[in-house]
Amino acid sequence: MSQGAALAADPSTSASPPAGRGGGVLGNTRLTATAGAVIFLLVAVEGATLLQIHQLIDVHVFVGLLLVPLVLLKLASTGWRFTRYYAGAPAYTRKGPPHPILRLIAPLVVVSTLALLGTGLALVALGRSAGHQYVQWHKLAFFAWLAIMAVHVLGHLQETVTQSAGDLLDRRRDTPRSARVGGARLRAAALIGVLAVGIVLGVLSLGWVGTWNHFTRFGFH
Repeated sequence: MSQGAALAADPSTSASPPAGRGGGVLGNTRLTATAGAVIFLLVAVEGATLLQIHQLIDVHVFVGLLLVPLVLLKLASTGWRFTRYYAGAPAYTRKGPPHPILRLIAPLVVVSTLALLGTGLALVALGRSAGHQYVQWHKLAFFAWLAIMAVHVLGHLQETVTQSAGDLLDRRRDTPRSARVGGARLRAAALIGVLAVGIVLGVLSLGWVGTWNHFTRFGFH
């Protein structure tokens, strides 16, 4: 059996058949995992800019805005799973909930993520009119988010690694078409779409970066 077929047949990842326009539970899992993997890579770049924030403030802002639509997509996909599970959808209830610890910190993940992005967007929007307190809030949100996300990432690491490449594996010649998870094109279109929006926001931010120069004097490093 090919790896794509094995993933589709795994009851822990697919409580519904792989056929179907959206791919059901496994399709949702793959979208969430792929978005999470891309976010992880971009966050690594964002973190690297902090080492030389004076010189890389433009990259920091660009990547920050690129992350916004990706994060919203991931929140939407996890929110869909949450809604379907608690609405009693059979496929989602058979898959079951995440680990209790991951369920416990899920609201903190959402709140800290929105706080981090929100304070960052506020700094961009307010520019030179933003005071020192906004920078401090952004830094506090970052450290809180980092601690919470460490647990979140470790808890979902295996699923992210195995499922983020699922659609690529399905395209291998030895994977029967009947075993492929539906919705691969829709998932690819969603990811490309949010990345395109993020790039547009990032390019627009290049004209706003000058308003951030004074933040480094407040100790934003």
